[in-house]
Amino acid sequence: MEVSNQSAVTEFVLLGLSDHPRLEKMFFVLILLMYLTILLGNGVLVLVTVSDSRLHTPMYFFLGNLSFLDICYTTSSVPLVLDGFLTPRKTISFSGCAVQMFLSFAMGATECVLLGMMAFDRYVAICNPLRYPMVMSKAAYVPMAAGSWLAGGVNSLVQISLAVQLPFCGDHVINHFTCEILAVLTLACADISTNVISMGVANVIFLGIPVLFILVSYIFILTTILRIPSAEGRKKAFSTCSAHLTVVVIFYGTILFMYGKPKSKHPLGADKQVVLDKLISLFYGLLTPMLNPIIYSLRNKDVKAAVRKLVVQKRLTQ
Repeated sequence: MEVSNQSAVTEFVLLGLSDHPRLEKMFFVLILLMYLTILLGNGVLVLVTVSDSRLHTPMYFFLGNLSFLDICYTTSSVPLVLDGFLTPRKTISFSGCAVQMFLSFAMGATECVLLGMMAFDRYVAICNPLRYPMVMSKAAYVPMAAGSWLAGGVNSLVQISLAVQLPFCGDHVINHFTCEILAVLTLACADISTNVISMGVANVIFLGIPVLFILVSYIFILTTILRIPSAEGRKKAFSTCSAHLTVVVIFYGTILFMYGKPKSKHPLGADKQVVLDKLISLFYGLLTPMLNPIIYSLRNKDVKAAVRKLVVQKRLTQ
């Protein structure tokens, strides 16, 4: 019975902002500009970390991975959102929905682990600088990055496999811009307790543990920096990790704002509250990928120098 119910689902309808067509046109322009900024900024970071030999270090290798991940994460959902803003009936196939959920879930989990790996890199660089070349050798940091991608992919495969096995019933309308997994699970006409427990365990592993790891790393980092006798030495040491710390605060701060804010009623009604929640979720997925290259470009002299060099080379070739 469950197999027949599931096989009957060929597509989902994405509600998006269907009830607010005027908002759709406005947000189409805004989201498109943000997406192009993400592609340009992160694309440049990937290019300079690969092409500039001065940036062939563990920190910039992780940064290149983070930028590529942000491109993949936004590309897994933003084109679908933009198409939905221009299409009267916004539909996505069952298989397309599963793929989109897998990519978004995998990229999100991978970023959590990758930020933890980057914190460890900064911990070793500041707290054990003499051992840094040995601890963070290429034989160490390449598997660390690869392990982040593998862990995120495996976790996503588990979560999405459990989701697509559920029988779905009703009108198959997803009250979101994309196939957001929580919105999809609400359409299941079966017990989803296994899915909820599995996602709870995954949240502890991919959110809780990396946050704890980053927190402990920065406690040791700050303790070491405060022991440096000269103000100039403290400033130089802190500058090497300030960009990463800023990205971590923004990334986890937006997550805390999204899922930790109280469920207050909107003064104009429940419909307005639902629209607001969907927009917050949408912009959360764009904010950190858009700010990452700006933060690393503004707060890192090596990246700024590499970008300037790339611009000069581009002008000379024209």
